[in-house]
Amino acid sequence: MRFLVYDRLLGFGDDYWIEDDDGNKVFLVDGKAMRLRDTWELKDAQGRVLVDIHQKMLALRDTMVIERDGEPLARIKRKRLSLLRNHYRVSLADGNELDVSGKILDREFAIEYDGELLAVVSRRWLTLRDTYGVDVVRDDADPALLIALTVCVIHLAEKEREEE
Repeated sequence: MRFLVYDRLLGFGDDYWIEDDDGNKVFLVDGKAMRLRDTWELKDAQGRVLVDIHQKMLALRDTMVIERDGEPLARIKRKRLSLLRNHYRVSLADGNELDVSGKILDREFAIEYDGELLAVVSRRWLTLRDTYGVDVVRDDADPALLIALTVCVIHLAEKEREEE
């Protein structure tokens, strides 16, 4: 499954569609303005909320939280020692962990579970400017979760860059 994301900085109130290879609108990232923390909802094409994404308020390091139906699904934060590449650790509610690593700001990174590739985020194979793809490589992977993770790590990386 391949999804196309038209690159733009995420901010308060930003809404944008994510399309499949055929140009069909599949997910809506719905930014919530006028909130104390960065908040989005990932919705399907019919407007149903699939996951809520928000910044954790009281954390030593910037942390994003993904919830489904009001229950925690994942928590994302940057790994402490990652000098050459961006590395983010995703702690899932079931106790498992995912690793997100690569050139986040360049939109070239991978999402892995226990060394096995789940998704690749890349601009390389696209000809459209300001577009990147999320290529979900496992049939049993949760596309909504992987899209939400992509939104989170890009937001965290952009925020870190702004603070430097």
